[in-house]
Amino acid sequence: MEMKVRYWIWCWLAPLAGAQPVSSLVEEALRNNPEILAAQKRVEALRQRPARASSLPDPTLSFGWTSNGGPWPGAGLGIDATSNIGVMVSQEVPAPGKRKLRGEIAGEEAAAAFNEYMATRLKVVSRLKQAYHELHHAAVAIGFVDRYQELLENMLRISEARYAVGRAAQQDILRAQTQLAIFATQRVRFEQERESKQIEINALLNRPQAERIEVPVDMTAGTMPAPIEEMLAQARANSPLVARDREMVKGNELSASLARKDYAPDYTVSGGYFNQGGMPPMWQARVDFKLPAYFWRKQRAAVGEQESSASQARHEYAATLVEIEAGIRQQYSAAEASRKLVDLYEKSVIPEARLAYESALAGYQTGRGDFIGLFSNFTSVVDYELMDHEEIMRFHVALAKLEELTGVEQK
Repeated sequence: MEMKVRYWIWCWLAPLAGAQPVSSLVEEALRNNPEILAAQKRVEALRQRPARASSLPDPTLSFGWTSNGGPWPGAGLGIDATSNIGVMVSQEVPAPGKRKLRGEIAGEEAAAAFNEYMATRLKVVSRLKQAYHELHHAAVAIGFVDRYQELLENMLRISEARYAVGRAAQQDILRAQTQLAIFATQRVRFEQERESKQIEINALLNRPQAERIEVPVDMTAGTMPAPIEEMLAQARANSPLVARDREMVKGNELSASLARKDYAPDYTVSGGYFNQGGMPPMWQARVDFKLPAYFWRKQRAAVGEQESSASQARHEYAATLVEIEAGIRQQYSAAEASRKLVDLYEKSVIPEARLAYESALAGYQTGRGDFIGLFSNFTSVVDYELMDHEEIMRFHVALAKLEELTGVEQK
């Protein structure tokens, strides 16, 4: 019996020999996923902003004339003291400290965008790994169902032979035929799940939908990753979402400081040269100040707005920490439960169920057992093996979600 089971496992797993490891798919997704590429380009764009934000405004170059006796240039030049042709240069200068703050604010926005980009990478990789393990479960489940159908067909032939000589009831045959129909419906469901995950993975990889993803022959649950307290510390130190919100807090606090700077006036420095023909040339210099004359309804409101935005950013940062901690605890609990269930299934439940099935099969073949007992033991093996592999899938899915939450690969 053991040799027969191994033969069937080899038969349905043989086509999976050309499987692609998940690590190679992750590398491909990081290169080709449009969502990741878009986030990367946003970072590249925002990194150009600090230099522009901290620069002086463009200077103004002015040409003009003043004429007497006619509107054309040069009228009265050298004759009338107020006639001239000249040029002026003006430079607007922000109040001290404003340029630096604007550059720092733009830098924080770029840093937040970089962390958003890293979060996008983690999200895409997590979705890819989840889909990959769900695809693997569907493929393995199809193989299980095919193997179960073959075993049940053998049982059905034995029952038909016994029924022909009056040693079995017709309901035994009908029960086996019903179970075969149930297997057919399960296979359709698993095939649909496999196709759905193929589509999702190809979309994440930006591949043509006609391409197929092959999964590995074997996949175990592995061991539990780091303790939960270590994972929580990893999230606080490495999670891009936490780092993004931290940068947003800094940026909003700097924006509040910049709003307070608006109480100090900006000013414009101007200088000019005016030609007066035969008379001595005229030079001009001036400084113009923008007075915050309406500070009680403009600057004060701006400060209040930015301080509220800074407070909002701090609350959002705290909310992100709470949400990530809750997510880590939830997924860690799910992974821990799945790991324990896998051990129970593989070390106790499934071996004992197989022994009970083999004993019932031997008894039924020799006429010492009934079909109901054999069928019950058979369906128990079917259910437990499927549930075991489903828990393996859930374990890996939980690890993928933990990687996204902590920002650290969980091995």
